[in-house]
Amino acid sequence: MTAVPTALITGASGGLGSAIAAALAPTHTVLLGGRPSPRLDELAQRLGATTWPLDLTQVAGIATSTEIITELDVLVHNAGAAFPDYIADSSIDDWRTTLEVNVIGAVALTKALLPALRRGAGHVVFVNTTAGLNVLAGMGSYSASKFALRAFADSLRAEEPALRVTSVHPGRIDAPMQHQLVKFEGAEYGETAYLKPETVACAIAQVVAAPPDAHVHQIVIRERAKR
Repeated sequence: MTAVPTALITGASGGLGSAIAAALAPTHTVLLGGRPSPRLDELAQRLGATTWPLDLTQVAGIATSTEIITELDVLVHNAGAAFPDYIADSSIDDWRTTLEVNVIGAVALTKALLPALRRGAGHVVFVNTTAGLNVLAGMGSYSASKFALRAFADSLRAEEPALRVTSVHPGRIDAPMQHQLVKFEGAEYGETAYLKPETVACAIAQVVAAPPDAHVHQIVIRERAKR
């Protein structure tokens, strides 16, 4: 009997994270990475998954929290932080937190799990954004972190040829972070204008399910123009 592959998803309690978990649950043993919360527990119960306490701002504890994982098939870096603001008004603390969560935490977790990923000839998926391809005004720290994350993904792909490494660049998603950005922009929120989390999760699941001879480096998902 073929073993069921294992997937660890960070930021699993969020809108996109929970959608990714639901999309992978039928074919994977799912580990839900995130800070302990009733929402994470409810998701684990609903999907038959396992919660995995994880705080990407506490990098010193990441190696210890993951040492029990000896083989891993899929790692989805979905956790993220954003603090919309113009550079002149932005806080250095917000820049630091954004880079700690979006870049340093992802690097630390990947390094800790590299032996397990190598054993599983694994797949690392970085949930990036189109802000990691084109800078958005008022999102300087976020865009900078996502450009750095893309560079890290490219470096990992170049250095670890046995792994599959994919950067996923969705447009604007109907999720809590989007509410924060729209409020900053002073615009009116209309959920139908944005990608559904399930749509992006479906695309990620398809990339993960690609035949073993395929290596998808990057996908860009944009909102479809309304007719």
